Amino acid sequence: MTGRTHPIDFTSPPAEGRSLDVRWIHGSESARHNTDPEIQVHAYDAHTVILRQNMAVNYEAPFLFLLFGNDRAVLLDTGATAAAEFFPLRRIVDELVARWLADNPRDRYELLVLHTHAHGDHVAGDGQFADRPDTVVVGADRATAWAYLGLGGDLDRVTTLDLGGRVLECLASPGHHQAAVTLYDAYTGFLFTGDTVYPGRLYVQDWAAFRDTIDRLVRLTDMRAVSHVLGCHIEMTTTPGVD
Repeated sequence: MTGRTHPIDFTSPPAEGRSLDVRWIHGSESARHNTDPEIQVHAYDAHTVILRQNMAVNYEAPFLFLLFGNDRAVLLDTGATAAAEFFPLRRIVDELVARWLADNPRDRYELLVLHTHAHGDHVAGDGQFADRPDTVVVGADRATAWAYLGLGGDLDRVTTLDLGGRVLECLASPGHHQAAVTLYDAYTGFLFTGDTVYPGRLYVQDWAAFRDTIDRLVRLTDMRAVSHVLGCHIEMTTTPGVD
């Protein structure tokens, strides 16, 4: 690919194409006769895509997120299924990147794969990207992930990750998992909380760390314009207290 469009201004969010009034897929009653796609793709705007895995493929049905910047895109999490035959994440991401580059030509464009934490339903698809050109897959373990993001012993520290004009803020958020991180995207106002906060039953590994994380997230959101808090699952039913 040759040529390059003018840089996108990620400091001025667009006024249109930013809806989360979406009917999310949940899988059919019979996995064998499933009628939903393996991965639901929702373009929140021209540079932000929300993906959901089909519950008929894996009961965890996690959400994944693909964010485009001027120099690289980031994929947050890789889902609960390793096999591309049943969960074609690499193909879908490649198609989305190719479509974006057709509208926004770049001489070279990188894909960065990060994780909200290291549980299996968020890292299973990593292997699909192992041989992808211009791709960096960052390990989800605490030492690797936190080092890459510049996080360390000071849990109040907020670091930045620049995708090329689109800057994400990163915060260590252990409690659900010791390696958990939260990311804030000023362009959309999205706060990506992984499995720390979502509508449903929350699972806590370390209560002291979890309480501290929630306090820090509240302080963070007091100083940011947050449009949506986006966890990686929806586990509520119409009956309170029932998963």
